[in-house]
Amino acid sequence: MPLHADLCVRLQNASRAKLKSVPIPYTKANASIMSILLHHGFIYNVTRGTIAGPSAVDWNAAPEVRRRLWIDLKYRNDDRPVLERMNLVSKPSRHLFMSKDELLLWVTGRRAKFVTPLRAGEIGIVDCGKHGWFEAKEAMRRKLDGEVVCRVS
Repeated sequence: MPLHADLCVRLQNASRAKLKSVPIPYTKANASIMSILLHHGFIYNVTRGTIAGPSAVDWNAAPEVRRRLWIDLKYRNDDRPVLERMNLVSKPSRHLFMSKDELLLWVTGRRAKFVTPLRAGEIGIVDCGKHGWFEAKEAMRRKLDGEVVCRVS
């Protein structure tokens, strides 16, 4: 299973199971995506750790394959998860790249490249290559193009 698909499935299943926290493998891409989700309020906290648990003390001593990001999930007062859906847009069989003009269409409520527009309360995550990872509206503001990885609501 591709890394982004694994990340989406882990977070979506953990939030549906009402888990407090979930470990995900540490990669630069996962760290960037978690930073975006934290900034937009979909998750509560991100802590570095190992397979054994969240602990920044063991981080530097641990081999890379044992490093994890521990994600604390966020829930509403009525116990509904804040992160309800995290769906892949770009897939290994069909990578979806959008130009800055197509991103503008997509984030302003119009269809672009057969992808339904973002709804209120939903964000898109875009890999802009050497520029880094951005939320779709931020990528549009910076006039960047890139691969639309997933959408979160």
